Amino acid sequence: MNQTVPALSIAFMALAWAVSFFLPIGLLVYFRKKGADISPFFIGWAVMLLFAFILESLVHQAVLSSPAGERIRGSVWLFALYGGFMAGIFEETGRYLAFSTVLKKKLDNKANALMYGAGHGGFEAMAILGITSVNNMIWSFMINSGQAEALTQGLTGEVLDQARASIEALTTTPSYQFLMGGLERIFAICLHIALSILVWTAVREKKKRILYPLAVLIHMLVDAVTALLAGLGVSVLVIEALVGLMCLLALLYAIKIYREEPA
Repeated sequence: MNQTVPALSIAFMALAWAVSFFLPIGLLVYFRKKGADISPFFIGWAVMLLFAFILESLVHQAVLSSPAGERIRGSVWLFALYGGFMAGIFEETGRYLAFSTVLKKKLDNKANALMYGAGHGGFEAMAILGITSVNNMIWSFMINSGQAEALTQGLTGEVLDQARASIEALTTTPSYQFLMGGLERIFAICLHIALSILVWTAVREKKKRILYPLAVLIHMLVDAVTALLAGLGVSVLVIEALVGLMCLLALLYAIKIYREEPA
């Protein structure tokens, strides 16, 4: 194979990795200085791991392998709505349960809502973008050093096809798209902080319980729109611009609610 990965692509992979790790850590330090406890950050990690990476994944395996799953996977619209709803219901329910139980005694400190959001979104960034970026960089260095064949050695069938497709993607994907991963995580963490404020308020204020289903709806909308546009082949730049706008609006709304709450 004579393909190479552009140096700019590798640089953007490294930058995306840095965002995925240093942004959550930076928020942890910043919110701690603002008076938040440390535990909500790591409880956010645990909830994301349990509710999104484990429980939601198990449900996906069951649903998408069923006859109904075939219909869902066969429709871009159904798949987007399904994925958005599942992400919204699992993650926001996990958030709600966390604030209602293990974080119940920490609700009086409203900075903990921010800290939880940083942890919840931070774990997602590290687990998805962080690991992917490291893997991409390792593969890129091997490709550029003439060791691409080693990446496919011993592989056969579908696994071999997937490895070759990954190599092709690394060498042909426009460099800026690797940077988009970091930008997307920034938007996502902002959204997770916004949704954490909404759910924290819903748990703390009985008159504002409506904010919990609203958080589910917002989460569903952002994820569904992202998946739908990607499935329809819309430009990454357009998708990120729209996602960024939705996340910004959600954050501004959440900040308004946050400021209205007593410390």
